[in-house]
Amino acid sequence: MKHRTTFKYLFRSLQATIAIFLGLILQASLVSAATPEYRIDAGDSISIRVYGESDLSVDVMLGESGVVNYPFLGELKVSGLTPAELENVILQGLKGDYLINPSVTVSVTEYRQVFIYGEVQAPGGYSYQPGLTVGKAAALAQGMTERGSEKRIFLTREGMSENQKVRADMSTKLQPGDVITIEQGFF
Repeated sequence: MKHRTTFKYLFRSLQATIAIFLGLILQASLVSAATPEYRIDAGDSISIRVYGESDLSVDVMLGESGVVNYPFLGELKVSGLTPAELENVILQGLKGDYLINPSVTVSVTEYRQVFIYGEVQAPGGYSYQPGLTVGKAAALAQGMTERGSEKRIFLTREGMSENQKVRADMSTKLQPGDVITIEQGFF
């Protein structure tokens, strides 16, 4: 009887471990699938790593100019590029004259913020993470006030004028730089 209880415990532990492992793999694949076309822009923090070349590895927060001053290559316009495109620009710039076969990795270490205003407890800017929705952003802002309405949510996306608000709901997926306004409900 004791062996059966031990076996059940071990089996349940193994099931839980496998479930957690599969969940982590799924989450990692969703994050990487959500960001392949992500375009770097002002406010993003990026990490540029060149394997074996610590003097060519930098961490930088991109300013409004969208330019990074990179060793040997000078000023690089990185705003609007994907991390993969920036990797290629740096790889081509370093290859030959400076390094034989450089291994370059570019990653976004911190995305620009999303902003939530109106009928939330703590309006302001919050760090974007892939998979962020209006509902999750509202939770980051400590929830809606009692006057807030899930039916009166508006979104302004980068590239749109402030007057071009579109309707959104709690499940609307956000992008870095989005501005969410939750208005009062009347009834």
